[in-house]
Formats: sequence, structure tokens, C-alpha cells
Amino acid sequence: MPVPLITLTTDFGLSDHYVGTMKGVILSICPRARIVDISHGIGAYEIAEGAFTLAQAYRYFPRRTVHVVVVDPGVGTARRPILVEAAKQYFVAPDNGVLSMICAREKHKARAITNERYFLKPVSQTFHGRDIFAPVGAHLAAGVAPARFGKLIADHLRQDFDKPVRTGRRAWTGAVLKVDRFGNMVTNFSAAEFPDLDLRAFEMAAGPRRISATARHYAAYGPGEPFLIVGSAGYYEISVSQGSAAKLLGCAAGAPLELTLF
Repeated sequence: MPVPLITLTTDFGLSDHYVGTMKGVILSICPRARIVDISHGIGAYEIAEGAFTLAQAYRYFPRRTVHVVVVDPGVGTARRPILVEAAKQYFVAPDNGVLSMICAREKHKARAITNERYFLKPVSQTFHGRDIFAPVGAHLAAGVAPARFGKLIADHLRQDFDKPVRTGRRAWTGAVLKVDRFGNMVTNFSAAEFPDLDLRAFEMAAGPRRISATARHYAAYGPGEPFLIVGSAGYYEISVSQGSAAKLLGCAAGAPLELTLF
């Protein structure tokens, strides 16, 4: 039998007990589990950033991996916990759109998690990562069939985080999906949708600056000169050579962007 594999993606950070407690719950239920941290540095409440981060990682994990995602500003409200089966893997998360990019890319089916047999008791109003998502993920990894957790649903929340909105004949409004630790701002403008920015005149407004240059590598321009580069995720990033574009432009995840083609 292969070792059960569970990943964790949260906005909890590492200074509190939350991540360690979730791992303790998982190992108490499924002692053989191997736990992989995708990230605990998602910005607080940043559902789009969580969706993007998970969407860049899941394809590189083996089949039957269980992904537990807790970016959950609606904890304690009527939002549902859900289980999504996609790409021969499992995703356990709040029904708040954090699995939107997975569902957009992959044929999938979703279930509302309603069987409280697999929850810790009592269920806290503020820590569903410990009491619902971690135990459900652990039971799933231990071999409990997905159908045991709840019925299939078709109305799970899906959002177009990675789709800029066309606002004119040659204008689009987008957003920053993520700022990485180097200060690169990953935009939701896909290179597949905008393949020729290096061949035509354009401007991307970000914070106080308008960017009109592209580059093939990070050292193409001098310090303090922002440019666009296609990152490994296939989206344009706003970058600065050996510096933080986010600090230079005063932007964070969720910041609005405006693209104009000429």
C-alpha cells in the first residue's frame, strides 16, 4: 500500500499553533500519513491567492493525494465544507471559491461534507481547520470512500480569479494574484490570452506606475525599472531586477491592474 499523502495550504502562518495542531489531528487519525506543506504564507483571508497557489502545485503530486485547504474568512458562517475529486486527487476546503481554479481546469465532482461522524467534537466556531478539514482529510487518506462524507452537489462556488474583465475595445481590468517572496507580482493576465505583448505597444497600470516593457529574464533592466515577464505559472509577472516590484509600486495581492493595448 502506498503511503497516504496529505498536503496543507493555509493562511495561518507559522507563529501560532494552528498548523501543528492540524498535523497532530491528521496523524492521530492516519498515523501513516506523510504531510507536505504547500504554503502557510497565504495572505490572511486572500482566497484568490490560495486558489492560485494550490493551482500551481497540485499537478505535481501523485494520484490519490489529499489536499487540505484552509483559507476561510467565513469560518463559523453558513458556508459549507466541500470535497472535490479532480485530476485523480482529492481537495478538502471551504466552499468559498478557493477551489475555483482547480474546478475550471479539471473535470470534477463535488460533495458537501455533511457527515459529522468524521468531525472532531465539539466543533469550534473559529477553528474548522482542526475540527472539520484536517479530520476529514485524514479519514479520506486512511481509505474512507468519498461518498461517505456527503452527497454530490453542483452549486459549489466558483469565481473567475484568473480572468481579467474586458472594459473596452483594447482595455482590461485585472488583479495581482500573488506577491512572491522576491516581490514579483503575479498578475491574472495569462500569456496564453495575451501572447504578443512583446511585439506591440501596451501599458499596464499598477499602483502609481505605468509599465510598458517586457523581458525574457530578470536581469534585462536596471534596478528600479519595472517590467513584465512570463513566469513559470504562465501568467505575466510585474518584476524589478534584484528588487521588490511590490514595494516599489506599493501593491499587494488583490491590487487592481489596468492593461491597455495600442
